[in-house]
Amino acid sequence: MSNIRANRVAEQMKKEFGDILTQKIKDPRIGFVTVTDVEISPDLQESKIFVSIFGTEEEKEQTLVGLAKSKGFIRSEIGKRIRLRKVPEISFEIDETIEYGNRIERIIRNLNDEDQS
Repeated sequence: MSNIRANRVAEQMKKEFGDILTQKIKDPRIGFVTVTDVEISPDLQESKIFVSIFGTEEEKEQTLVGLAKSKGFIRSEIGKRIRLRKVPEISFEIDETIEYGNRIERIIRNLNDEDQS
């Protein structure tokens, strides 16, 4: 039962964080960010927000720094929007799955090009 609740809270946090990111945060270090997933521990004490960041490695690092500096604000905004006794601690991680998928697609395309020639 706790796992179902954690999944519902994670989905709600994903939605709310996306709204907060587009409407409330004005940090110039934060670039083009897409929220890909949110994982919450079963006891609802910790959460990992996975983000996909468009840009160079330096821009990605600056965006992570900006998000880390905004963590308190983000957590309080999520607390206002989702009624929980305690808002989970937040950590941000870059989601590499999109880049990994693109790399695999390039490899397959190169193999197909070699087969055709």
